[in-house]
Amino acid sequence: MERSDCAQSRSLKGFNMRRVTAEELVKLRGVANYQLGRGVGESLFTGTTKVVHSPRTGRMRHLYRDGKLLATLRPTDGMLALSLEGARLLMRKSCFKNIVVVQTDVSDFIRCGRNVFAKHVRHASPTIRPEDEVIVVNERHELVATGRAFLSGEEMLSFRRGVAVKVRHGSSES
Repeated sequence: MERSDCAQSRSLKGFNMRRVTAEELVKLRGVANYQLGRGVGESLFTGTTKVVHSPRTGRMRHLYRDGKLLATLRPTDGMLALSLEGARLLMRKSCFKNIVVVQTDVSDFIRCGRNVFAKHVRHASPTIRPEDEVIVVNERHELVATGRAFLSGEEMLSFRRGVAVKVRHGSSES
């Protein structure tokens, strides 16, 4: 067993990881298509997707592909919370539209997990609504973070104050 496998098995202690069933795959793709946009579910989740179920409730929690965490199903509303690996995959496929571009000079702070403020936003997709999952990139289109929008895309560009994106995962966090 490789070192990364050991670390992963320790972090998933008490959880049961197995390949996703056809029924679960349809459900995951439907949630992804509804929440993130048409066609995203097929790019994000394939037959090789593995799922970790909660030992207490039996519900799907963590979604993996090739040993890397793609997303987590939030227990409160059943929606997806993207990981950095999931964001990278969606950026490569060019099927995800909710992207926020920030100033390159503040991207180091955001990489550490700090929130995105409206005054630092250079471009935001007009389709972004509050509470949407977003990918944050800098002006060189390098992945900086993933998070949840607090403002709509238009508000991010017009406001000069306040939090625009609550960062969940910064790209330099361990």
